[in-house]
Amino acid sequence: MSDIIFAAKALTKTYISGEMQVLALRGLDLKIYAGEVVVLLGPSGSGKSTLLNIMGGLDHATSGQLFFRNLDLTNLDDRGLTAYRRQHVGFVFQFYNLIPSLTAYENVALVTEISSDPMRPDEALALVGLETRMHHFPAQLSGGEQQRVAIARAIAKRPDVLLCDEPTGALDSKTGIRVIEALLSVNTQLGTTTLIITHNASIQDVADRVLFFADGQISRMHKNKARQAAAALSW
Repeated sequence: MSDIIFAAKALTKTYISGEMQVLALRGLDLKIYAGEVVVLLGPSGSGKSTLLNIMGGLDHATSGQLFFRNLDLTNLDDRGLTAYRRQHVGFVFQFYNLIPSLTAYENVALVTEISSDPMRPDEALALVGLETRMHHFPAQLSGGEQQRVAIARAIAKRPDVLLCDEPTGALDSKTGIRVIEALLSVNTQLGTTTLIITHNASIQDVADRVLFFADGQISRMHKNKARQAAAALSW
């Protein structure tokens, strides 16, 4: 896990609201390593989602630099960021955003049809434990199953990075555990670098590192040495 996937240097993001300036990120320095599972904890408005959006190419930083490997994301225009997202990033959000008229298989197939080296939809669904549910429509699936379809859709293009913003936020605790288990399975089997935003502090036990955010900065960090050792053996 020595390869650096993301490197942020003095990264800032300022939003303008009327005559007010809101500092969402305040000179953030950060490195994320290949294959890591990193959990981001902190109150609403602390900068977690802003960072994830910039990492995912959904937003631009105001100043500073953010590198994906040797690619400076802060220098890319909208077309460049679109190409970056398509080639390298998978997203999982709190709400599943599945197309209700398509089966689980067909929802995943939408991504594989525009990817350069995708896995088969049934293969992606099997990775999240839904091989027997692939021909069901979203309305026939539980909330946890729908979220696992969303994970399968995100990983089907074999992304380098999986960015998850409150993936268990709409689920009960038991169902949320299954979704986290699916994310960990993907990380273990594919080595996908995974960042998870959550308000659920108990999820930190599954991470290699936990980053605690406050006021647009990382206030402290916790390393899970047991998890890192197990991950190193599996890779």
